Amino acid sequence: MKAYEVMLLIDPSLDEEAYAAVVAKANGVITGQGGVVDSSDDWGKRRLAYEVKGHTDGAYTVIHFHATAEAVAELDRVLHITDPIVRFMIVRRDDLD
Repeated sequence: MKAYEVMLLIDPSLDEEAYAAVVAKANGVITGQGGVVDSSDDWGKRRLAYEVKGHTDGAYTVIHFHATAEAVAELDRVLHITDPIVRFMIVRRDDLD
């Protein structure tokens, strides 16, 4: 399994429960596909440099994990169809392998 990092930009208008549910959904997809979540870091709400899908603020979460390519493809698919996620980026981390 390779090391990856996903940064989630989540709708800041969600309450804490809904926010935690979105992060738990991402973690569940990773672990459900045989991956391992190493850490999940909540960066909190921050002002965006420019408006993204009508949002000027966003709540950030960074998840470090190890997974197969198939698990990353499934995570990408699920994040695309999850409405509260405004943007996301999955990056392979060669320095953490």
